[in-house]
Amino acid sequence: MTNSGWTVLDLAHNALRAAVAAVDADQWTLPTPCSAWTVAQVFQHALGDQQAYAGSLTGAGFPEDNPFAPSGVLAGDPVETLERALTATAAAYSAVPVDDPAVAVPLPHGPLHARVAAGAAALDAAVHGWDLAVATGRRPLLDDGLAGELLAVAAEIVEPVRAFAFAPALPTVAADGPTATLLKFLGRDPAWSPTP
Repeated sequence: MTNSGWTVLDLAHNALRAAVAAVDADQWTLPTPCSAWTVAQVFQHALGDQQAYAGSLTGAGFPEDNPFAPSGVLAGDPVETLERALTATAAAYSAVPVDDPAVAVPLPHGPLHARVAAGAAALDAAVHGWDLAVATGRRPLLDDGLAGELLAVAAEIVEPVRAFAFAPALPTVAADGPTATLLKFLGRDPAWSPTP
C-alpha cells in the first residue's frame, strides 16, 4: 500500500479497499445505489476511474475498458486488481506539489488545482466505496470527517459532469450531517438498502 501524501485520498482509498475486500463471492451480482449497475459493475467503474486519475498524471496505465460502460464480468482477483490501481494512483499523486495550480485529471474541466484534483480522485473512491459497502450489507468507512472534506471538492466539480456522472441532487434536511449531505448532493439516498 502506497501513501499518496494526501490524507483525503489515502482515507478514500482505504474506504474503497475495505469495501472491495469485504465483497463475498456471491455478492458481485447484487444491486447497488447506482441503479443500473451491479456490485461488479460499480467495482469496475471505480477501478477504471482510479486508473484514469493515475494515467492522467503519468501518461500510462489508463483503463482498458470504458469505466462508464462496465461489463460486470470480472477478470482476476478484484482485491489484487484494485490494489495495483490504488498503488499507481497514490504513487502518481505523491509526486504532485500541494500548490500546483494545474494538475491533469480525467475530467472535462481541464487541469485542476492540486487540492481539487486529489480531492476529485478521493471523492470517486470514497463514494463508490460507500456504494459497494451498503450494497453488500457492510458498514461504509465514509464518515462525517472525510465527507466534510469531500463536500467542498464536490461543490467545485460535480455540476459540469452531473448529467453523465451523477444523478440529480436529493433534497437535504436540517438534521443531515456531512455524510448525508454529500450523498444527497451526489444523488444518493443515505438510507438506501438492497432490499425494499
